[in-house]
Amino acid sequence: MIKFEYLEANKEKLRLEYLSNQPFSHLIIDDFCDQDKLKELRTQIPELDNKSRDYMFANNKFEKSNYKELGPLFNEIYEDLKSERFNEFLSFISAKKIFVDPKNHGGGLHQGKKNSFLDMHLDFNYHPLQKNWFRQMNLLLYLNEGWKEEFGGHLKIEDLRSGDKKEIAVPFNRLVIQECGTYTLHGYDMTSFPQGNYRTSIATYAYTLHNKLMEKPRTTDWFPDSDSSPLKKFIAKNYDTAVKIKNKFFGSGTAKNQ
Repeated sequence: MIKFEYLEANKEKLRLEYLSNQPFSHLIIDDFCDQDKLKELRTQIPELDNKSRDYMFANNKFEKSNYKELGPLFNEIYEDLKSERFNEFLSFISAKKIFVDPKNHGGGLHQGKKNSFLDMHLDFNYHPLQKNWFRQMNLLLYLNEGWKEEFGGHLKIEDLRSGDKKEIAVPFNRLVIQECGTYTLHGYDMTSFPQGNYRTSIATYAYTLHNKLMEKPRTTDWFPDSDSSPLKKFIAKNYDTAVKIKNKFFGSGTAKNQ
């Protein structure tokens, strides 16, 4: 389903864009998949009922990790995203040895329903099961047919070091490849999609291998805005510690790929 021929024919240009884009490395690829297949896939997406575990920081956001079971087209895009051919493309544009998590822990089909938002955050850095896999990229394929600027839901990215910011539109069949690191904040503001139309995407994560840990392992690090409640700010400040305590006694939901 991925248009590999286009990616490979334009890999030099795409590499330059990825490495030079600001505020940190990212790449926007429109018409990423076969349009007809992706439109058909879009019609087969059910309304999801599995709410995000980060409910305080991710309002009305629903997820399905194992989306490939929804049908052949879902399995096709899943297989393409974790293929060696795509790994080679990601490695080329980043100048690093990159591979997609074949089980896509923490990723999946995402739906932001009415008044959905996702607070700015840094993602977990090391894989919950493969402790030497360092999260290097987020791959976000947007499925918002008929999207308009007034619907909102733009992907917001910000460099925590400089404070430089950018907003990226999220129309149908657009892939955003975004660097992950200690400074790569991202999220989206509250949406105003029409009734019954949801902010929809497929999220996939890619990694590099570290022979030894180069950073202290962390869970998601949240950065709610200045207008957030004192309670929300307190929970954000102590979120990493609380999650690690919870995981010690009850296990990690991300590791279980729920």
